[in-house]
Amino acid sequence: MTLKAPSLSSFRRIVVKVGSSLLVDPKEAAVKRHWLSRLADDLATLHRGGADVLVVSSGAVALGRSVLGFPSGALPLEDSQAAAAVGQIALARLWAEALADRGLIAGQILVTFGDTEERRRYLYARECLTRLLALRAVPIINENDTVATAEIRYGDNDRLAARVATMASADLLILLSDVDGLYTAPPASDASAAHIPLVPRINAEIEAMAGGAASQYSRGGMRTKIEAAKIASTGGAHMVIADGRNEAPIERISRGERCTWFLTPSNPVTARKKWIAGSLEPRGAAHIDAGAERALGAGGSLLPAGVTKIEGSFARGDCILIRNSSGSEIGRGLVTYDAADAAKILGHSTKEIERLLGFKGPDEIIHRDDMALSGE
Repeated sequence: MTLKAPSLSSFRRIVVKVGSSLLVDPKEAAVKRHWLSRLADDLATLHRGGADVLVVSSGAVALGRSVLGFPSGALPLEDSQAAAAVGQIALARLWAEALADRGLIAGQILVTFGDTEERRRYLYARECLTRLLALRAVPIINENDTVATAEIRYGDNDRLAARVATMASADLLILLSDVDGLYTAPPASDASAAHIPLVPRINAEIEAMAGGAASQYSRGGMRTKIEAAKIASTGGAHMVIADGRNEAPIERISRGERCTWFLTPSNPVTARKKWIAGSLEPRGAAHIDAGAERALGAGGSLLPAGVTKIEGSFARGDCILIRNSSGSEIGRGLVTYDAADAAKILGHSTKEIERLLGFKGPDEIIHRDDMALSGE
């Protein structure tokens, strides 16, 4: 069977990564406003088509260093943090204005490595993204370079974008870069290099084709893009690398212009369930009654009213077992309360949560999206 590239119209949630060298002119250290305007048109088209749209945008340090008058080249950590602090304001304003002109609302989210790797913080960040998307806003995401040090940072937005795609359960990641895809060798130094339009699976041969970084404004290279593709495909998202230097780059992808697609055999839902079911150590258990078991089997979330007993010492975001009335394990999930709070609200209706805890928490003990039942 011959594989072919998917159609952009088939995706429901799309993360678009924008590199610094696309947004900021390396010679003038100024924003490419016309290019940004055309990209915003592309994003608005995706949004009008019904897709949720998220943007992972580089450019804060590049913008800030221009405002502060820093020279080109590598910066000391403290200068890089200062440039990020100034540039984040400018970057957020650029995106907010460009999207507002097309009737879209932008929301800024700054993340660090820990926000996508530590389960409790991951859960908070995921909830924020989910709520923004439910409100049909466009999250603009960047690494928080003002506080991230070399030991706790991603260092490139390719891998960050892949983590965001997994966190948001996106089914497509678009990496806009200064290359039009993957080649068998670096095309700048090897005239015989051949473009690869589609990668069904990442193997050692594909990984060996990675090259280095392309410009002073970009920390990433083909190697980080291959790493991003591995992260995205494991999380159930397809990924495409496309040349973003031309106007309306996403429209060009939809027209079938040169790019490289990395395919995944999975989807965000099944990939997430596999991760919950097989990769996390359970920290406790929730015992449920027969009514709750039927509700879960019908696709519902686990509500406090259906919980009869809590076991273990767990924190919000930990994985816990779900046991039925006979004590058999029927699934696992990421819990939205710590053990003490879960014990206070078990057996009660969601309307009583605020009275019992003193704050309005989630309606669910475990949301259906964060649950893997046996046999799924």
